[in-house]
Amino acid sequence: MAIKDAILPEFDHEMGTTRRLLERVPEADFGWTPHDKSFPLGRLAAHIANIPTWVAIAMDGSEFDAANAGATGRPQPPATVAELLQRFDDNVKHARAKIDEQTDAAFAAPWTLKNGGQTMFTMPKRSVLRSFVMNHLIHHRGQLSVYLRLRNVPLPSIYGPTADEG
Repeated sequence: MAIKDAILPEFDHEMGTTRRLLERVPEADFGWTPHDKSFPLGRLAAHIANIPTWVAIAMDGSEFDAANAGATGRPQPPATVAELLQRFDDNVKHARAKIDEQTDAAFAAPWTLKNGGQTMFTMPKRSVLRSFVMNHLIHHRGQLSVYLRLRNVPLPSIYGPTADEG
Protein backbone atom coordinates (compact mmCIF):
# COMPACT_ATOMS: atom_id res chain seq x y z
CA MET A 1 0.00 0.00 0.00
CA ALA A 2 1.27 3.44 -0.87
CA ILE A 3 1.88 5.75 2.08
CA LYS A 4 -0.66 8.28 0.78
CA ASP A 5 -3.31 5.53 0.76
CA ALA A 6 -2.73 5.06 4.49
CA ILE A 7 -2.71 8.80 5.25
CA LEU A 8 -5.71 10.01 3.22
CA PRO A 9 -8.54 8.14 5.03
CA GLU A 10 -7.32 9.46 8.39
CA PHE A 11 -6.87 12.95 6.93
CA ASP A 12 -10.41 12.90 5.53
CA HIS A 13 -11.86 11.69 8.83
CA GLU A 14 -10.05 14.26 10.97
CA MET A 15 -10.84 17.14 8.60
CA GLY A 16 -14.53 16.21 8.55
CA THR A 17 -14.61 16.10 12.34
CA THR A 18 -12.79 19.43 12.53
CA ARG A 19 -15.22 21.07 10.11
CA ARG A 20 -18.21 19.96 12.19
CA LEU A 21 -16.64 21.68 15.19
CA LEU A 22 -15.75 24.85 13.26
CA GLU A 23 -19.36 25.09 12.04
CA ARG A 24 -20.41 25.68 15.63
CA VAL A 25 -18.08 28.57 16.41
CA PRO A 26 -20.30 31.53 17.35
CA GLU A 27 -19.37 34.70 15.43
CA ALA A 28 -20.47 36.85 18.35
CA ASP A 29 -17.77 35.20 20.48
CA PHE A 30 -14.79 35.55 18.07
CA GLY A 31 -13.15 37.94 20.55
CA TRP A 32 -13.85 35.84 23.66
CA THR A 33 -10.95 34.25 25.51
CA PRO A 34 -11.06 31.88 28.51
CA HIS A 35 -7.85 33.32 29.98
CA ASP A 36 -5.52 36.27 29.45
CA LYS A 37 -2.83 33.94 28.08
CA SER A 38 -5.20 32.15 25.69
CA PHE A 39 -5.92 32.88 22.03
CA PRO A 40 -9.26 34.58 21.44
CA LEU A 41 -11.81 32.14 20.01
CA GLY A 42 -11.70 33.61 16.48
CA ARG A 43 -7.91 33.47 16.36
CA LEU A 44 -7.85 29.86 17.56
CA ALA A 45 -10.43 28.92 14.92
CA ALA A 46 -8.39 30.74 12.24
CA HIS A 47 -5.26 28.89 13.34
CA ILE A 48 -7.05 25.55 13.03
CA ALA A 49 -8.37 26.50 9.58
CA ASN A 50 -4.81 27.40 8.53
CA ILE A 51 -3.04 24.25 9.71
CA PRO A 52 -3.84 22.25 6.53
CA THR A 53 -1.69 24.76 4.58
CA TRP A 54 1.29 23.24 6.36
CA VAL A 55 0.96 20.13 4.17
CA ALA A 56 2.29 22.08 1.18
CA ILE A 57 4.92 23.80 3.33
CA ALA A 58 6.22 20.38 4.38
CA MET A 59 5.90 18.60 1.05
CA ASP A 60 7.19 21.37 -1.21
CA GLY A 61 10.42 22.12 0.67
CA SER A 62 13.02 20.59 2.91
CA GLU A 63 12.85 23.10 5.77
CA PHE A 64 10.84 25.95 7.18
CA ASP A 65 11.87 28.72 9.56
CA ALA A 66 8.90 29.73 11.70
CA ALA A 67 10.55 33.08 12.45
CA ASN A 68 9.93 34.00 8.81
CA ALA A 69 6.30 32.86 8.71
CA GLY A 70 4.79 36.35 8.98
CA ALA A 71 1.08 36.60 8.10
CA THR A 72 1.16 33.15 6.51
CA GLY A 73 1.79 31.53 9.85
CA ARG A 74 -0.64 33.68 11.80
CA PRO A 75 -3.64 34.56 9.66
CA GLN A 76 -6.09 37.22 10.75
CA PRO A 77 -9.29 35.94 12.32
CA PRO A 78 -12.15 35.75 9.83
CA ALA A 79 -15.00 38.23 9.89
CA THR A 80 -17.66 35.51 9.74
CA VAL A 81 -18.13 31.80 10.29
CA ALA A 82 -18.83 31.48 6.55
CA GLU A 83 -15.39 32.97 5.81
CA LEU A 84 -13.80 30.65 8.38
CA LEU A 85 -15.40 27.59 6.78
CA GLN A 86 -14.46 28.71 3.28
CA ARG A 87 -10.83 29.13 4.34
CA PHE A 88 -10.83 25.73 5.97
CA ASP A 89 -12.51 24.02 3.01
CA ASP A 90 -10.08 25.59 0.52
CA ASN A 91 -7.07 24.70 2.66
CA VAL A 92 -8.25 21.10 3.14
CA LYS A 93 -8.91 20.69 -0.59
CA HIS A 94 -5.40 21.87 -1.49
CA ALA A 95 -3.78 19.83 1.29
CA ARG A 96 -5.59 16.66 0.26
CA ALA A 97 -4.53 17.13 -3.36
CA LYS A 98 -0.94 17.72 -2.23
CA ILE A 99 -0.93 14.49 -0.21
CA ASP A 100 -2.52 12.57 -3.08
CA GLU A 101 0.20 13.59 -5.58
CA GLN A 102 3.10 12.38 -3.41
CA THR A 103 5.25 9.32 -3.94
CA ASP A 104 6.50 7.10 -1.14
CA ALA A 105 9.98 8.52 -1.74
CA ALA A 106 8.68 12.05 -1.18
CA PHE A 107 7.15 11.00 2.15
CA ALA A 108 10.49 9.51 3.23
CA ALA A 109 12.48 12.70 2.54
CA PRO A 110 13.65 14.64 5.62
CA TRP A 111 12.11 17.96 6.60
CA THR A 112 13.40 20.42 9.20
CA LEU A 113 11.54 22.98 11.29
CA LYS A 114 13.64 25.91 12.43
CA ASN A 115 12.93 28.95 14.54
CA GLY A 116 15.27 31.86 14.02
CA GLY A 117 17.78 29.54 12.39
CA GLN A 118 17.77 27.10 15.31
CA THR A 119 16.70 23.57 14.37
CA MET A 120 13.66 22.45 16.33
CA PHE A 121 13.39 19.01 14.70
CA THR A 122 14.13 17.01 11.56
CA MET A 123 12.01 14.02 10.58
CA PRO A 124 10.64 12.26 7.50
CA LYS A 125 7.85 14.16 5.80
CA ARG A 126 5.32 11.40 6.54
CA SER A 127 6.07 11.96 10.24
CA VAL A 128 5.76 15.72 9.78
CA LEU A 129 2.26 15.22 8.35
CA ARG A 130 1.35 12.99 11.27
CA SER A 131 2.74 15.11 14.11
CA PHE A 132 3.26 18.69 12.97
CA VAL A 133 0.08 18.80 10.90
CA MET A 134 -2.47 16.20 12.06
CA ASN A 135 -1.64 15.92 15.76
CA HIS A 136 -1.18 19.68 15.98
CA LEU A 137 -4.62 20.24 14.45
CA ILE A 138 -6.18 17.65 16.76
CA HIS A 139 -4.55 19.33 19.77
CA HIS A 140 -6.03 22.72 18.89
CA ARG A 141 -9.37 21.14 18.00
CA GLY A 142 -9.44 19.81 21.56
CA GLN A 143 -8.82 23.32 22.86
CA LEU A 144 -11.62 24.61 20.65
CA SER A 145 -14.02 22.01 22.04
CA VAL A 146 -13.30 23.30 25.55
CA TYR A 147 -13.81 26.90 24.43
CA LEU A 148 -17.16 25.95 22.90
CA ARG A 149 -18.24 24.03 26.00
CA LEU A 150 -17.42 27.11 28.11
CA ARG A 151 -19.66 29.16 25.77
CA ASN A 152 -22.47 26.58 26.14
CA VAL A 153 -22.25 25.52 22.51
CA PRO A 154 -23.42 21.93 21.94
CA LEU A 155 -20.50 19.75 20.82
CA PRO A 156 -20.64 17.32 17.91
CA SER A 157 -19.38 13.78 18.11
CA ILE A 158 -15.60 13.70 17.73
CA TYR A 159 -14.48 10.15 18.55
CA GLY A 160 -17.76 9.06 20.04
CA PRO A 161 -20.88 10.46 21.63
CA THR A 162 -20.82 13.75 23.50
CA ALA A 163 -23.13 14.95 26.25
CA ASP A 164 -24.94 16.86 23.47
CA GLU A 165 -25.09 14.21 20.74
CA GLY A 166 -25.47 10.47 21.23
